[in-house]
Amino acid sequence: MNIPFFKMSGGGNDFIIIDNRNGILNGDDISGFVKCVCQRNISVGADGLILIETSGKADFKWRYFNADGGEAWMCGNGGRCVSRFAYINGIAKKRLSFETKVGVIDAEIRGRRVKLRMPPPHNLKTGFTLPVNGELHHLSSINTGVPHTVEAVDNLDNVDVVKIGRYIRHHDRFQPEGTNANFMKTIDLHNICIRTYERGVEDETLACGTGSIAGVLIAASEGRVESPVSVKTRGGDILNIYFKRDGSGFNDVYLEGDTRVVYKGELWEEGYKIKKT
Repeated sequence: MNIPFFKMSGGGNDFIIIDNRNGILNGDDISGFVKCVCQRNISVGADGLILIETSGKADFKWRYFNADGGEAWMCGNGGRCVSRFAYINGIAKKRLSFETKVGVIDAEIRGRRVKLRMPPPHNLKTGFTLPVNGELHHLSSINTGVPHTVEAVDNLDNVDVVKIGRYIRHHDRFQPEGTNANFMKTIDLHNICIRTYERGVEDETLACGTGSIAGVLIAASEGRVESPVSVKTRGGDILNIYFKRDGSGFNDVYLEGDTRVVYKGELWEEGYKIKKT
C-alpha cells in the first residue's frame, strides 16, 4: 500500500505529514513505522512525523511523533508546518485551530509564514546548577509544551551540544520523561541565538520551536530580553517569539516563522517495512 505524504520544513526542522483522517494508518501501533520512515538515507528521513486526524472541537486533531517513534505532546515548528499543510489541502482556512494533547492551538497562515498561539508555559525554575563531567552548569528550566532546560553561554560555537545536551537530557533530575537541552547567547533586548539537543531525535537539530520559546522566556524572566524577540537557530532561520508578562509568569505566547513544502509523494511499502540485515 502506497501512503501519500508531504515533506515539510519549518525553521530547520523537517517533518513527514500524513492525512490520516480516513485511517490509512493505525495510529495506536505506529512506533515502528515512524522509526523506519524517519531514518535518513534509507527512507524519507525527518525529525518527526505528524498525523492529521478528525476532531470534534477543532479543524483537525494532530498527533506528533519524534524520530525515535515516541509520541510527544507539542512541537512548535511541527505545529506551524501542519497548519500550512491543512490550509494547502483544504482541510482548514487561513485562521484555524487544531487539537493537541496540551489543548487546542490557534494558528494563522500568512503566505509561507505561520503564526502559532502556544499553550501557556509552566514549571519555570531558574538559577540551579548541575555538575556535568566535573564542571558546574548553571541552568534554568520551563515547560513550553514539552520540558526544556536552558543554559546561557558566551560562545555558542564552543559548546559540545551533543555531549553536554545528552547528559542533561538523561540526568536523574529530569526523569522519567527527560528534557530537551538548549544553549543560548543573548545578543540584545530583541535578539538571541540558540542551539538545541532534542530528546526523541537524540541529537542536535537545526532548530526547535519550543526550545526557542524556552530560551526567550527564561531570558525575559531574568530581564535580558523584551517582546518581540528574534531567535537565530543553528540552521540560520529566524523565529519570532511574542509574549506578555503576567506577574512571575507568561501568557499570549506566539511563535512565528517560515515554512517550506519540500515535496509531496507516495511512500512505498519497501520504504516503511525495512528489514534489518
